[in-house]
Amino acid sequence: MIDNTINDRLYTYIGGIIKELDGALIEINAMPEHIHFYAYMPKTVSVSRFMEIVKANSSKWIHTTFPDKNNFGWQDGYGAFSVSKSSESAVIQYIKNQQNHPRERSFQEEFIDMLNKYGIEYDEKYIWK
Repeated sequence: MIDNTINDRLYTYIGGIIKELDGALIEINAMPEHIHFYAYMPKTVSVSRFMEIVKANSSKWIHTTFPDKNNFGWQDGYGAFSVSKSSESAVIQYIKNQQNHPRERSFQEEFIDMLNKYGIEYDEKYIWK
């Protein structure tokens, strides 16, 4: 679980990882069970490699920096989406206000609803592995 005791430092660390990859972190925010970030990705790194590096390095940093969080681990997968320039400010606001979104639905329900809304094909048996 991600908690408020590490958020600010975690956000800074993830921003540093992304910068090292020649990207730029634009916005980041976390809930206890997931994290959203919006970043400009370098053209030289695949999405899967980018996420592998961000997740592996941040997880290692959490274990090293916060010994009481040695059981922390990111889920196996991730969701990554491209965003049109015209939608950028809405995405940034959504991420900034994560904690204020009504919680009538779980994160999993919200994620599936978003995939359906934008016509993104998926096989649900592989999403939460």
